Amino acid sequence: MKQGIDYLLNADVIFEKIIQEYGMPTQPKKPQGFETLVLLILEQQVSIDSAKATFLRLKKAIPEFHPENLILFPDEDFRACGVSRQKTKYIKALAEAILSKELDLKSLAYKDAEIVRQELIRIKGIGNWTIDIYLMFCLNSMDIIPLGDIAVVNTMRELLDIHTKEEMQIYAQKWKPYRSVATYFLWHYYLQKRGRKIAY
Repeated sequence: MKQGIDYLLNADVIFEKIIQEYGMPTQPKKPQGFETLVLLILEQQVSIDSAKATFLRLKKAIPEFHPENLILFPDEDFRACGVSRQKTKYIKALAEAILSKELDLKSLAYKDAEIVRQELIRIKGIGNWTIDIYLMFCLNSMDIIPLGDIAVVNTMRELLDIHTKEEMQIYAQKWKPYRSVATYFLWHYYLQKRGRKIAY
């Protein structure tokens, strides 16, 4: 991460500005595997705190948190834990893909980011935002810019006065090969400016 920070400080003045205002960002980390992907599905389009509360209810209801047990868990019990019908389908689709060996989660750690994306995108309910976060938090990918993330988009608009995702994609080329580290700076700014605690 230090190498990435040094590179970015030379590449773009906005990172020095963020450090001066709010200090250094941290690198978020989560364990690889099924549980984290379930949590990321729950985090889609809701607050992190809300998703975490739902995830903890689900874990309490299913202590042996393995794909075969989630497949058998009734849909109405998912709803009792606060999981929507749609996200229940997504979680079960993920579990089925693992059980059928369509997806080998352990192997992802040894594959190129684009191959990981191709394998995960086939699973219903796993889109680019979920894949981006998994690559960054779990697989330590250093060159991801998640433009499906509202905090990233809003911060780039605010700091750089650019307003379309196409412009953002082009602008972020100057941050290669450390766009993930740039993202950690953007999240850090977004949360600190709003007085919000970092909860990855």
